[in-house]
Amino acid sequence: MKIIAVTNIKGGVGKTTTAVNLAYLCAAGGWTTLLWDLDSQSGATYVLRGERQEHASAKKLLAGKRELPELILATGYPGLDLLPADFSYRNFAVHLAERRRPTERLLKMSRPLREIYAALFLDCPSGISLLSENVLRAADVVIVPLVPTPLSVRMLIQLRDFVVSQGWSDLKLLPFFSMVDRRRALHQELIANARQQFPTMLATEVPYSSEIERMSVRRAPLPACAPKSDAARIYGALWAEIRAHLDAAPRAAAAAASSRYPESDDAVQHARM
Repeated sequence: MKIIAVTNIKGGVGKTTTAVNLAYLCAAGGWTTLLWDLDSQSGATYVLRGERQEHASAKKLLAGKRELPELILATGYPGLDLLPADFSYRNFAVHLAERRRPTERLLKMSRPLREIYAALFLDCPSGISLLSENVLRAADVVIVPLVPTPLSVRMLIQLRDFVVSQGWSDLKLLPFFSMVDRRRALHQELIANARQQFPTMLATEVPYSSEIERMSVRRAPLPACAPKSDAARIYGALWAEIRAHLDAAPRAAAAAASSRYPESDDAVQHARM
């Protein structure tokens, strides 16, 4: 099972839109796909018309009183399921800190899903926290939408430096620019400079678009509700790039486990396979 995290480090740059559209396209391409909405604001859950699950609190999940497969909802789109968010997720990091080996809990929790799904998308809350460290440890790739501003690029540098400091050389950061206006000289300059700093920057750019904004009104993935739109085409190109990265460099499971989980037991390491 491939684990694909989507995070924007800071709010307001299309994280949930990206997660929903890419998960839909992944499923449409033949991969059984689960989208786990880890953001307490529940944006992905809302767009996919999911409903809050009773007794699905972060505390109960981490304590083992609820298993993830119990909480999965069908979305109505073939091959795409949803793990809806819960407002208690705002305290996810607090409850993680109370557990043994807190940075590995998400990986352990996701282990039962590997026999069911080919891909697990994680729609992550913004910022770097104990929860995001769990996500980074578990993920195969991290998709990072960026607005072309100096602050967004600075936050991406901080994320990259954190990954490097942890020695996670097998983790792929795949940033791309969102809400782009190529008519603005500042956008052109920032994008050009960022591409020099980040060789893995995806070529596809998502422009500012009212069609994308309407996703929250339509409550549906763009490739489903407006398949012939320019926006749907762009997300299709974005997913094709990401899929190529996933296919081009399959993980060496044993090497990855030993480099990123030196203290984990065999069962936890096997969960990555």
